[in-house]
Amino acid sequence: MSPTAIRVRGLRKSYGELEAVKGIDLDVAEGRVFALLGPNGAGKTTIVEILEGYRNRSAGEVSVLGSDPRDAEALFRRRVGIVLQSTGVEPYLTVSELIEQFRGYYPDPRPLDETIELVGLTAKRNDRVKRLSGGQQRRLDVALGLAGNPDLLFLDEPTTGFDPGARRDAWQMIRNLRELGVTVFLTTHYMDEAQSLADEVAILVDGRIAAQGPPAILTSGKQTRIRFRLPEGTPPPGGSTVAGDAFEIHADEPTRELHELTSWAVERGVELDQLTVSHASLEDVYLELTQPENGGGR
Repeated sequence: MSPTAIRVRGLRKSYGELEAVKGIDLDVAEGRVFALLGPNGAGKTTIVEILEGYRNRSAGEVSVLGSDPRDAEALFRRRVGIVLQSTGVEPYLTVSELIEQFRGYYPDPRPLDETIELVGLTAKRNDRVKRLSGGQQRRLDVALGLAGNPDLLFLDEPTTGFDPGARRDAWQMIRNLRELGVTVFLTTHYMDEAQSLADEVAILVDGRIAAQGPPAILTSGKQTRIRFRLPEGTPPPGGSTVAGDAFEIHADEPTRELHELTSWAVERGVELDQLTVSHASLEDVYLELTQPENGGGR
């Protein structure tokens, strides 16, 4: 078993009569990517700020890299990198100059060239910050978080606003960090991002953890979804439900039920347009837990 980078027991945080975090337990292994998920107002930001040492807790035990962040000293700060949703930096410095400036704040920084290469900005190293695209500026934010050579990196919504290509590049960058042994604590609203990157996720609902574990475990045991469209006026087969402009069958035995569906269509000479078979995703689990009609959220 890997050593633990973050250990939380019975964490609570109240603001007057409002209890924002209601007694959560967390374990994050070293060198892994951990994703904290949940709707706005669920308590994610409060938890992250407590772990970073920027907000006091009301109760519970918290250990981050072996220290209580509430009492952490300079050594703790050197071992933790933080990438916020937005960062204000000097726009007229070059990429190299800005990263070098941040490296100067630490006694044992990550090498400049390695940092630039790790975030994929080698071709932009001599460009001024103001000339970078949005995705490139976000890469620079990560580079600044890595400048001090941290053991643990907090990433807050790292790919918000990215186009699909930029998102995939950012995902590879995060995988590279994991390969280097950096522990990554990720918050994101993109379920495919969490499913692709995270070794473990926790889904937060109204200040409590509603589900926690590896994405593959959280989605196991869920029904397979068979989706298709029918010619207008064609009565759907039994067991199917309306899903927008199509129909769905939620299958416990997908091979058998797909065979029955296609046999039904062949016998009637019906074309099953846009036929797809998909396994349950992390998004399905998330929506099941967080949507008000399912008892989740607020």
